[in-house]
Amino acid sequence: MNTGLTILPGGALDFVSLGALVHRLDPGVVPFRKATECKIHVSGGEFNCAANLADCFGLETGIVTALVDYPIGELIDGAVRSMRVKPFYRRFAHNGVSGPNMATVYSDRGFGARPPVVFYNRANEAAGRLKAGDFDWPEIFSGGARWFHSGGIFAALSETTPELIEEGMRAAKAAGAVVSFDLNYRAKLWNAAGGEARAVAVLERILKHVDVLVGNEEDLQKSLGISGPEVAAKSKLDPSAFFGMIDKVIEKHPQIRIVATTLREVLSTNRHRWSAVAWVNGQTHVAPTAELDVYDRIGGGDGFASGFFYGLLSGETPEDALKLGWAHGALLTTFPGDVTMASAAEVRALAQGGSARVQR
Repeated sequence: MNTGLTILPGGALDFVSLGALVHRLDPGVVPFRKATECKIHVSGGEFNCAANLADCFGLETGIVTALVDYPIGELIDGAVRSMRVKPFYRRFAHNGVSGPNMATVYSDRGFGARPPVVFYNRANEAAGRLKAGDFDWPEIFSGGARWFHSGGIFAALSETTPELIEEGMRAAKAAGAVVSFDLNYRAKLWNAAGGEARAVAVLERILKHVDVLVGNEEDLQKSLGISGPEVAAKSKLDPSAFFGMIDKVIEKHPQIRIVATTLREVLSTNRHRWSAVAWVNGQTHVAPTAELDVYDRIGGGDGFASGFFYGLLSGETPEDALKLGWAHGALLTTFPGDVTMASAAEVRALAQGGSARVQR
């Protein structure tokens, strides 16, 4: 089936992301107010996709971002390189006291009836200082790039990051790359940046350049300022509410060829029902439903997006690409941290109907 996308057959980089790098402090199942120790996970919605595509699926990927020259920056840079992601940094010096900083995300895992709690310290964040003109896009794309990706988290950081996203998207289009965007609506970030009205105004400009959109029903409503369908979904796994909004999305942005998202019914923090859906150039596709035992849910959506992108980049049918995204996202929730520890063979086995029986 024709996806409506024109994907270059090759290039020095299969996938380039633009976004902020962060470090997540994770006290496990202990709430922060009682925590005595934390694990450190390097993350970022846009980076996670590049890391997953490189480490699990073997693609050549890059991240365009800010890095501060101090120990936390060195820690983050080491994690980027360990995932085989090529960095394109705008570097900042730290003054030893107030920054600029690499953002901190705090997120416990919750347990059972107690949900995870996420909050941030993004004060004086280096990535929020990034602006149009900071990067040499012709040089970044000089060897060819097949796909360019950014997201709503980065767009919410400052007045200048949306302009940089648009600049990057224009350069990507000129280089022949597909452009994707994950709405990733985060109320806490947008509330600090001017609320839903500003989100709609900012994203209206960005989405004019987008071919592939990732976002659930709530993302679409709050990011695009459109209302939900008249018919109410029977459950969180019912795709009718999502598909019922697609006409309004395409009416506003007719160049978009693909819209996809995960569907998740949270039975408890550690037990989810999981599916995924995609609208691809006028056709609808629904993934299977799985019962997930969740270890760490953070990053599952990026796991889905990266697996789905891999399928499209690899020439899979839309249905098979959706299953790859669904399977990779499911596996990612079984690992600690925000990025993949799965192999491509494990993802394909699950996508093709595999089970959790012991592998001997």
